Amino acid sequence: MREYLNSCLSKLLAGDLAAFGGPATDEAVAGYIRAEQLSLVLGYSLGIMLANACNAAVLAIALWHSPDRNFALIWAAIVICGALSIGLKARSSRLMTKPQFVSRQAMHRLVRNALVLGIAWAIVPVAFFANASNGGQLVITCLCSGMLAGGAFAFATIPVAAVAFTAPIFVGTAICLARNDDFAYLLVAILVVAYGFVLLRGVFANSFEFTRRTIAQLEAERRGRRDPLTQLPNRFAFNECLEGALNRLARTGEEFAVLLLDVDRFKEVNDKFGYPAGDELLVQAAARLQRCVRQIDAVARIGGDKFALVITNLTKVEDALEVAERFVSAFAEPFAIERCEIAGTTSVGIAVAPRDGDVPHELLRNADIALYRAKQGGAGTICFFEITDDRSAQQRRALQRDLEFAIDRDELFLLYQPFFDIRENRVTGFEALLRWRHPVRGVISPTEFIPIAEETGLIHGIGEWVVRHACATLSNWPSDLRVAVNFSAAQFHNASILETIVQALSQARVAPHRLEIEITESMLISKYAPASSILNALLQLGVTVALDDFGTGYSSLTYLLKLPYTRIKIDQSFIRGMLSRPESAAIVKSIITLAKDLRIGVVAEGVEAAEQFDYLRQANCDEVQGYLIGRPVAAENIFALLDQDKQWSTPGA
Repeated sequence: MREYLNSCLSKLLAGDLAAFGGPATDEAVAGYIRAEQLSLVLGYSLGIMLANACNAAVLAIALWHSPDRNFALIWAAIVICGALSIGLKARSSRLMTKPQFVSRQAMHRLVRNALVLGIAWAIVPVAFFANASNGGQLVITCLCSGMLAGGAFAFATIPVAAVAFTAPIFVGTAICLARNDDFAYLLVAILVVAYGFVLLRGVFANSFEFTRRTIAQLEAERRGRRDPLTQLPNRFAFNECLEGALNRLARTGEEFAVLLLDVDRFKEVNDKFGYPAGDELLVQAAARLQRCVRQIDAVARIGGDKFALVITNLTKVEDALEVAERFVSAFAEPFAIERCEIAGTTSVGIAVAPRDGDVPHELLRNADIALYRAKQGGAGTICFFEITDDRSAQQRRALQRDLEFAIDRDELFLLYQPFFDIRENRVTGFEALLRWRHPVRGVISPTEFIPIAEETGLIHGIGEWVVRHACATLSNWPSDLRVAVNFSAAQFHNASILETIVQALSQARVAPHRLEIEITESMLISKYAPASSILNALLQLGVTVALDDFGTGYSSLTYLLKLPYTRIKIDQSFIRGMLSRPESAAIVKSIITLAKDLRIGVVAEGVEAAEQFDYLRQANCDEVQGYLIGRPVAAENIFALLDQDKQWSTPGA
């Protein structure tokens, strides 16, 4: 019971007026309200304290001929010095960054100071009124009335402080006036009491309204700083947290770390299960991540499936690594969504301040660079930013800038690798392979620049260039040859891809069946629905479609049933091992048999030895491709390759 009473008294002295009909709040909201109240008081404090000092000086002058002059001068000197000191401290506090939370103890000190100042002014009517002249008494009455009004104004949002300041003055003034024999002073005392109650009632009403308004403002600000889906802090709130950490770094040298992570293959979940399932995955992931950090820290969702955290008061970098490991472990268990279990993984990039930067954009950029390297290392990888990462990122950005002008500068070119039909013993077509001849770095592998093109959107212009040039080259070949062009997932995000293919065929005057589009399983997984409609449209046009790198994905059979194909290409990893590993040979035979049953052509990639060719012939494979048949060649060398005296019936002989 005693603890309960102490708690209630502590709340009351801290300005909580729920017991008197004021809005009820939790401690976090109450601390924010106290911060707003204290900010207003500090704004008025210097002016109020100057008024206190002037009033004290006026009182000393008014009592100059009073028997209490010396006491009045001492009192005035103490009040003037105290008021000026409090005013200057308040001004210094006002210039500091406004706090987001003020403790009960801080409000207790404010109430105590208000009480001390009120008692100081209560001394005036009690000690000086009786011996003062009529003019002095009038000055005392006016000053005390003015201090009552000024106190009510200064503490208009904090009734407890207003009462602490005005109550002593009110009581002292009322007593000294009431004990005077003059009936007029009794009337003045009654007026002071009436005005005092009116002032306090106004203070309470204003305080209640201020508290309600502040709570509404806080809720609005929280909504503006809160992600509506996960209820985590959003990018705006995260940036504020980062700015605060950088300010503390500048003042105290307190180091901190920035962690970035995202949900691996999140796009696949959206595409396969729908956006509601993706949203539910984010909500569950957010809840797991929040459980991995301290109560004072908050994981923020800064966009899409990307999350971020500022780890403050970092004593050693291992602390950041420990949190990152907890993040990775949080994804160990599958997510239960729509009665399905969805596996989720994540990687984490870490930047440490001030080692890796001392401005927001630099820290975020470096953490993002570290995350990029972590994702290249596979699911569950954690990477700290390294200087080599920055150099790699700079080289990547430079490569991107150069790639933007590669078409205009005529730096892109195509090579063509032949397909060989085993039964007909002849070349049936060529695969167009894109290359980039950089003016400084020489020929750059597609594995290096195609990902950059996909991320930046340059792939659309490059893909159009490839189709048009491949069709233009095809128009010069014999009519029984085809050309195969690889398409990436990013290209199927472009609604005009179908129009581009139609225009390329029309301009080159090439029959549609001579153009083959090669796609991968990963492309279908990432964007199944639009790919299906586009592929069906291509088949209706007469274009053939091949599924590249078959067997390396995890939904091959599903897509063979749902999407139309002309042929599938067995990945070269199986071809390389089929003569030495029985399981690889079994997979190759099974794929060929499956293709035959589904009436789909089959091509074996990466054939480099005559023994592999003979094995595939016996297994009834339709076509082969690889160095045994021919290496990629430029367009001008195609006819020379076709006219070779070499017998295609015995490749490699």
